[in-house]
Amino acid sequence: MKHTSTFKIVLTALFAALICVATMLIQIPIPATGGYANLGDGVILIAAFLLHPLYAVIAAGLGSMLADLLAGYASYALGTLVIKALVALIAALIYNRFGRGRKTGAQIAAMIAGGIAAELIMILGYFFYEAVLLGIGIGAAGGIPGNVGQGVVGVVLGCVLTPILARSREVTELMDRTRK
Repeated sequence: MKHTSTFKIVLTALFAALICVATMLIQIPIPATGGYANLGDGVILIAAFLLHPLYAVIAAGLGSMLADLLAGYASYALGTLVIKALVALIAALIYNRFGRGRKTGAQIAAMIAGGIAAELIMILGYFFYEAVLLGIGIGAAGGIPGNVGQGVVGVVLGCVLTPILARSREVTELMDRTRK
């Protein structure tokens, strides 16, 4: 039991680190809001499709928040923690309900649906956060195109890379251990 718990913590931390690095690797500034678009959502979706939802939520929230803190976007950190955790939760719940254990076509459809729903949460979440909590008002709408682009890239990366990773016996065994 203790070994399994340690394994889950380590795997969650690994995904949080991967999300942080993917978020910081390529940052495309969004001048209208002072934020940035990135590749982190693709790794968040991979975590949501492969891990137990709880571990995906923790990894997504912490990894993304850490990236904001390290990159100098502390004003976004709390919002990012909540928004990215919700992204992982929505994608994981939709995929687990409609895709897990089903044929490949249903799995891919569930990944696409889960990814799109999750990225809509991201777009709306950042709009609300920037407009209301950061006080940008309607000017926050200027960040929507960048967030849409980030969402599209995230869905494509998540839906393309997850099936490739899932074909690996080692990855499948690792992920199965997090769901127990």
